[in-house]
Amino acid sequence: MLRFLARSSLKNPKWNPKPIIAIPQSPLHNHFSSKSGKSSAPKGSNNKADNQKPKKNPKRSGLDDSKTAAPDTKETTDERVLRARLLAQDEKNPSLNAGPNGRPLFTNINSLSRLSRKDTCSYFKFGEKELNQMLPEGLPMGMVKEFEESMRSALLVRQSFLDLRDNFRRIVDPPLLSSDGKGLKVRKQIVLDGPANCGKSITLAMLVHWAREEGWLVFYVPRGREWTHGGYFYKNPITGLWDTPIQAENALKDFVKYNESLLKQLPCHIFDPVPLGEGAGIGLLKGVDSVPVPESSTLYDLVQIGIKQTHAAVGVVLRLRKELSLVKDIPVLFAIDQYNNWFTFSEYEEPATMRSCRPVHARELAMVNAFRSMMHNSMMVGAFSHSTAVGKLRKDLPDVPLDARVNLPRYGLDEAAAVCHYYLRCVEECI
Repeated sequence: MLRFLARSSLKNPKWNPKPIIAIPQSPLHNHFSSKSGKSSAPKGSNNKADNQKPKKNPKRSGLDDSKTAAPDTKETTDERVLRARLLAQDEKNPSLNAGPNGRPLFTNINSLSRLSRKDTCSYFKFGEKELNQMLPEGLPMGMVKEFEESMRSALLVRQSFLDLRDNFRRIVDPPLLSSDGKGLKVRKQIVLDGPANCGKSITLAMLVHWAREEGWLVFYVPRGREWTHGGYFYKNPITGLWDTPIQAENALKDFVKYNESLLKQLPCHIFDPVPLGEGAGIGLLKGVDSVPVPESSTLYDLVQIGIKQTHAAVGVVLRLRKELSLVKDIPVLFAIDQYNNWFTFSEYEEPATMRSCRPVHARELAMVNAFRSMMHNSMMVGAFSHSTAVGKLRKDLPDVPLDARVNLPRYGLDEAAAVCHYYLRCVEECI
C-alpha cells in the first residue's frame, strides 16, 4: 500500500490523498480538559495575513533584515543600561527631588501605613526585594508595566488609595465617635470599578501590601480569571458544581507563600473529614472518599493536605473559606483582582447533546461559588479588570451589597502634573 502511494505521488505530483478523519468519541462524559485556545483560522474563513507574502520595505531593498535588526536592538539595550545608571546616580542628588509647584516629587515616608493626605501626588518608592516578599503571588500587569517604563519601582500616592486604606483601618481600629454620636461610614465589602487603566489593580495590590504590613491575614488572588480558564475540570456528582483541582492547588500554594507563619499559629475549628474528588487527569481514588483532619491541626496543616494530595485540593479550598471566616485573633481580608470574571461565563463547556455544548457559568464552579459572594461579615475587596474583556456588567450584581461599588477616577489635574513631571524627569536624565 505504501509503495502504491509513493508511486502515485511521483507520477502525479498534484495528487493529494485525503487525510483520514478520526471519528470523535461521544462528548457525553463528566470530566474534561480545558481548551488550549480557539483556532486562529476558523473553518471557512480566509486568513489574508497568512496568505499574503511579507512586504519588503523599498528603502531596505537588497538588504538583509536580520543584519539591520541586531544593531537597533543592541542600541535600545545600551540606552536602557545608560538610563538605569543615570537614574541610580540621580537617587543620590536630593536637589533633583522637585515636583510641580516646588513640592517634593518623592515622599520621604517609608511605610504605606504612615502616608497621609500631604503625601498625595508624590511618588512612594518600593524595594524590589520587598515587593517580591510582600506580594509573592505576583504583581498586577499595570504595576509591572509602570516599573518597566519608568525603570523605577515607585508608584503615585493617590487619595483614592488612602481612602480605601483608612476605610479598612477604621473597621479594625474604630475611631472615637463624634459629638453627634455618629462615626464615619465604613464598608466591609467593596468593589473597585472605574474606567480602563485608572489604577484599580494597582490600588488593590497596594492595599494588600499595607494590610500585610499591619500583620493581617490576606487571601490575595491577583489573577481571578485563571479560576475560570484553563486546566482540568469535572462535575462533582455530590455538589452538582464543577471542580477545578489544578486551580485549587495553585491557590493553596500562593496563599501559603506569605502567610505560612500566621497559618501555623491559627488552629482549625472544623474537624470534619475533607471530601476527596478527582485528581487532575487521574480520576478518583479507589476505596477512599475523604481525608481526616486531626484535632490538633492548624490552618497550615489543612493547606498542606490540599497541596500534597491533588484529590483533596478543591475540598481544602472550600474548607479554608469556612475556616477563614471563623478567625478572630487577627484581621482577615479577601482581595480578588479581575473580580468581574466571576460574574460571566467561564471557558468551560458541558456537552448538552451529541452536537452542542452548554457554556458553564462562573458561579457553577465550586471555588468561585465559595469565594464570590460578599453577603457576609468578612472584609473583602474585589477589583474589576477591563483588560480581560469581560464586558460591562449591571450595577446590581448578585451576592454583592448595593452600596459596595466604588468608582476610582482617572488622574486629576494635580495627579497628572505629578505624573508628567515624573516621566519628564526620567527622560531628561538620559539626554
